[in-house]
Amino acid sequence: MKVLLINGSPRKAGNTFLALSEAAKELTQSGIETEIIQLGTHPTRSCIACNSCKSKGDNKCIFDDDLCNSVAEKMRGSDALIDGSPVYYGQPNAGVLALIQRMLYSAGSAFSGKPVAGVAVCRRGGATAALQTLTMPFQILNMPIVTSQYWNIVYGRDAGEAALDAEGMQTMRSLAKNMAAMIKAMQGRPKPEYEARQAMNFIR
Repeated sequence: MKVLLINGSPRKAGNTFLALSEAAKELTQSGIETEIIQLGTHPTRSCIACNSCKSKGDNKCIFDDDLCNSVAEKMRGSDALIDGSPVYYGQPNAGVLALIQRMLYSAGSAFSGKPVAGVAVCRRGGATAALQTLTMPFQILNMPIVTSQYWNIVYGRDAGEAALDAEGMQTMRSLAKNMAAMIKAMQGRPKPEYEARQAMNFIR
């Protein structure tokens, strides 16, 4: 059993990393393997709607110069995902949103039906809006959203301050406990059989 954690911050060891590390530590204690992937400072492309991932039939984004395809491939061998991001202007980091959108569109089968959670880290405000934005894409792929004792939010501005947010760190541990329990409960159980998707446009 394995959980992939994405650090959507350009800062390798900042507050988002601290929050994810707290969850990873709790998951490890529950017998779950973890891997934290760093988004870093390398540019992440946004989707250009070329649809090559569908027309080629290889479930890969045509752009292979950032993390998109490698993270999607890692997700095929993982049981769940935690996606963390700092809050910029009330929103997640644009890079992590671009990564999510391209991964889910090009390689949705790697994610479908697997538990997921978003984590927002902020100085003061905008965390709930950012958390909602992080969470919404995954609902399209029938991914169960893992909750905690509160919204999955940690506070801190300067490096290391997140560790001082006692409730935030406890929230990360609670999130990890819930995710571990969900993964274990789902082991060996068949996924639900879904109806063929009925997409409907409102303009005829």
